[in-house]
Amino acid sequence: QVQFVESGGGLVQPGGSLNLSCTASGISFRANTMAWYRQAPGIEREWVATINRIAGTNYAEFIEGRFTISSDIAKSTVYLQMNNLKYDDTAVYYCNAVRVPRFPWGQGTQVTVSS
Repeated sequence: QVQFVESGGGLVQPGGSLNLSCTASGISFRANTMAWYRQAPGIEREWVATINRIAGTNYAEFIEGRFTISSDIAKSTVYLQMNNLKYDDTAVYYCNAVRVPRFPWGQGTQVTVSS
């Protein structure tokens, strides 16, 4: 059974930073492209960033160079370093593999950007 456990969210002021982690079980990072997604209240879940050990990384345009996705295959963990956070980054952040059908979502980690 595949499970994702996200952590590292919190309350941060605009311009601040957070480093999110997602540890997966029951899935091979070597065989899958991993991604971060986010969902703000009243908005559909959207893609944030992708990492593949061969193809590299890819980011949504709205990231504008502020976030960095990375992974530790040995730990089955994917990270999202978020810098220069904006109010619009407030959302629940999730990780998952890029595949169809998608694996069940974890509980996510809440990121709130507020002054």
